[in-house]
Amino acid sequence: MFKNIVYKVSRITTKGKLHFFGSSRRVSNVLRIMKIGTHDGVFHCDEVLACFMLKCLPEFKDAAIVRTRDMEKLKECDIVVDVGAEFDHEKKRYDHHQREFSETLSSLRPELGDKYRIKLSSAGLIYAFYGEKVIQAVAPKDHPLTTDNLTVVYKKVYENLVEELDAIDNGVPMTDTEPRYKIRTHLSARVHRLNPEWNSDQTINVDESFMKAVALVSEEFLYMVNYAISVWLPARDYVKSALEERYQVHRSGRILEFKERFPWKEHLFDLEQEMGVNEVNYVIFKDKPKSWRVQAVPVSPTSFITRKPLHKKWWGVRDELLSEIAGISDCIFCHSTGFIGGNASREGALAMAIASLQAE
Repeated sequence: MFKNIVYKVSRITTKGKLHFFGSSRRVSNVLRIMKIGTHDGVFHCDEVLACFMLKCLPEFKDAAIVRTRDMEKLKECDIVVDVGAEFDHEKKRYDHHQREFSETLSSLRPELGDKYRIKLSSAGLIYAFYGEKVIQAVAPKDHPLTTDNLTVVYKKVYENLVEELDAIDNGVPMTDTEPRYKIRTHLSARVHRLNPEWNSDQTINVDESFMKAVALVSEEFLYMVNYAISVWLPARDYVKSALEERYQVHRSGRILEFKERFPWKEHLFDLEQEMGVNEVNYVIFKDKPKSWRVQAVPVSPTSFITRKPLHKKWWGVRDELLSEIAGISDCIFCHSTGFIGGNASREGALAMAIASLQAE
């Protein structure tokens, strides 16, 4: 008699919601189902996400999740994550707690480059080997991915979600110094809160709490994949096109033009490096009807320091006075730090960018 409680996720709907069958007890002499093994007791975000990702795959979508530390029961599982003291991809064993374990995404997937140096958790291990298939399984059907875009999205989801969980589970400090504040509302913390408290009712079914955690991480993961494919990737393509056409905007190639406001900074820095583009200094874009912006590119995506601010004589000046000082009609404003300015027309915004580019 198999006495561990097992759970089945019946399917993942097109809306990204999980539908669960209730807990059941499997008796012998029935059709064998695939089994995903992980440890029982207190659960953590890494194995919860690992189990969810596996359930996205056709071969494991009907698999039971077996939560146990009994090595004999784990041997019966088709795949095991976060327990078992063994990492062996061929045997489908993905534990990361061994003293000698030091794998990172870059060490397992060197074709991705050497930037991914955080030691992997069980989530990272499953993502390393199955991540592309998972993304393809949950990707919106109206946004088919090319091979190149799949790789781009794969890296983006790792950087924005999985890497954080790897680092937290392995106790990797965010900085070499003591942080000024602590993150208290991240996914790992939300998963941890689903565990019974030490002084709570000890009759709480931890296995049921585990499945609530699976549903929680599934929502986060599906959002991240959908965002990367539907929002982030089109913005990247937009920036890439602008870089390719930059000499049509100005002969220097240091001014980009966008037809609308959208998140471009992260993409610009990535694509400059990938395309070997010389440093871009300014971006002009349409903010709303009869209003264009000229923005100085920062030294990094989150920095307030710019590569080359707008003309210093304009800082903090507005309207007619700004137009008079700049010798450019229809100026609206220039920020007091010179990181952004406005003009009523595209031609005016471009003129502001060119004048700032030529200024000492």
